[in-house]
Amino acid sequence: MTKTESTLTKPPNCPNNPDHVCVPNLPRYDYQLNGKVYDYLCSVGNEISLELMRAGLVNPSLLVVDYFIWEKLQVEENLSKIGTPKSEATVQVEDIVESEFIHDDIRDKLRDIGQWLGFNSEIERKVSQGSKVDTIWEATIGNMGRVIYIFEVQTKGSIDSLIINLLKSLNNPAVQGIVAVSDKRQLEKIKEHVKDVKDLRDKLKYWDYEQVLLIHEKLEYINTRINDLGLVPQGF
Repeated sequence: MTKTESTLTKPPNCPNNPDHVCVPNLPRYDYQLNGKVYDYLCSVGNEISLELMRAGLVNPSLLVVDYFIWEKLQVEENLSKIGTPKSEATVQVEDIVESEFIHDDIRDKLRDIGQWLGFNSEIERKVSQGSKVDTIWEATIGNMGRVIYIFEVQTKGSIDSLIINLLKSLNNPAVQGIVAVSDKRQLEKIKEHVKDVKDLRDKLKYWDYEQVLLIHEKLEYINTRINDLGLVPQGF
């Protein structure tokens, strides 16, 4: 590719809007990031900067590119439908795999948030007979015992199974809080199902996954900057 060619003008038009062009092979989850992908994203950012310059902006930096992307691209509201719409047959084949990746990404970020807040935080933890939950935050209070907060991530699947698992988890007396994490649409469905479950409806809390992503991003930045100060020796 010569310097005059642009990675943004060569790909085919987006299927839902012929006036737009698509940037191929964008990573959608943290596990997909590596050095090669990072180098590719930097080159795409530079191409966007050139396009902004052609549109009339004076020397747009990569920071301007970042602001431009966040202005134009919004997070999909439905956690189970992130990505470019595809044919129904393709969606049926890929949705299960993609929802598992999304589920695991949110689950792991909940663990990270708990650790940054000072909890003993784990994933895929058995908390009572017949109940293994996505993420727990656990703390020991002196000699008084433990307190556990449970988080269950719902992307696809049976909401009734979610409810049963949460009910079983309440058999553990250390469990002091239970939280369902999903997109806005799924959370409303869960609320509708739970309203007739007396032992659960007043105890279950609801957390929009977009807030989880935002909180994780902010806490990650804070912890990285503090660690950069080198206040804690790494060893002797």
